Amino acid sequence: MRTKQDSSATAAACADCLRRSWLLALLSSRLDYHNADRGRLLKLLELSDEELLRAVGGKRREELKACYRSFAVSEMSRVEGVQAVCHHHRDYPRALCDAGAGAPRMLHVAGGVATLRELSAAPTVAIVGSRRATDYGMEMAKSLARSLVACGVTVTSGLSDGIAVAAHAGVLEVDGKAVAVMDGSLDVGCPARRRELYARITKRGCAVAELPCGSETRRWGYAARDRTLAALAGLTVVVEADNRPGELTVARVARTLNRTVAAVPGRVTSPVSRGTHALLREDAQLVRGPKDVLELLYERDSPQPMAPRRSSSVQDEIQAKREIQAKREIQAKREIQAKREIPAPEDVELEPRLRATLESVGAGKDTQAKLTAGREDTGSVLASLSELELMGLLARGDGGRYVPRNALLADSVQ
Repeated sequence: MRTKQDSSATAAACADCLRRSWLLALLSSRLDYHNADRGRLLKLLELSDEELLRAVGGKRREELKACYRSFAVSEMSRVEGVQAVCHHHRDYPRALCDAGAGAPRMLHVAGGVATLRELSAAPTVAIVGSRRATDYGMEMAKSLARSLVACGVTVTSGLSDGIAVAAHAGVLEVDGKAVAVMDGSLDVGCPARRRELYARITKRGCAVAELPCGSETRRWGYAARDRTLAALAGLTVVVEADNRPGELTVARVARTLNRTVAAVPGRVTSPVSRGTHALLREDAQLVRGPKDVLELLYERDSPQPMAPRRSSSVQDEIQAKREIQAKREIQAKREIQAKREIPAPEDVELEPRLRATLESVGAGKDTQAKLTAGREDTGSVLASLSELELMGLLARGDGGRYVPRNALLADSVQ
């Protein structure tokens, strides 16, 4: 239901920040002109309202300025269940405040501002990657998200196809909470094929958008979403990505914010591994499974969070106490993970034939034809595959291919 904006919906967002959100929607078609140069686009989003109008207003600059001056909060549309919160409010995610001008100044929230505050107070990991992910990438993203949420880590991602959808699916498998960052508005910006997933996410966690309700998704919104993801997370994990600006924006922005960037290695022959391998060749951290992510987040159980800190204040002290408490609970939550997570091969006593089959699948023999080629014991191999599926160690992907279900590979657990 869409109605006029009321005071209850804007209690956590000031008029200036609401006007900023409205202005971005007004300038959407003009911002689209700069989408090809994402560096330039992100610089534009750092400008003040007046500077932005001068930079992209063109011949309509004066007309747009007049619209800007006549803006009234009461004219903004409101969708039931959507709240607004800006960077002036104590409930705004601290990580976004720490990111400075490179972060959005306000967010529209579905699922509750209180939920966003709770989730953003915990260590946060962005799991991102290609929309054309392979079965391997999808299962890795799902397994990472499932394990991290069980350990008390907040997972955030977009809501497009591929890695983002797999990450949210992993969170939901353990009834966890996640933050979905939208590239459009919270109502019309959600594609029809993702509405069911969106509803499940916002029932337990939340979804956020920089644009006001009623705003269609535009090309520039993808870059804006990516910079929000990078700013919201203390650690960005790229699971699969081609070596193209559009698929590496989150990682590039995270680096400019001095946030940790990590990547999952893939097959050297896979196009969607070219980006992750490029990141690893630079200075990205290697991630083989959730254990590596937790070590990057907590650095040998150091009580201090990795995210940069602001100057001391009452709210900072409260937030610091929350972070320390979350750190103290990590060991207990790891025990919860051990109960919920699909067992790693190293934690299960496997018969030699089962282990051999599992290792063959991990090495690339991911179809029945490949596994049985040149072998006389075809029945034994097929039986092993069935047993491994029942144990939760293998899953079926596209084309009937087998995919190891646990992100922990044989050499990743000491």
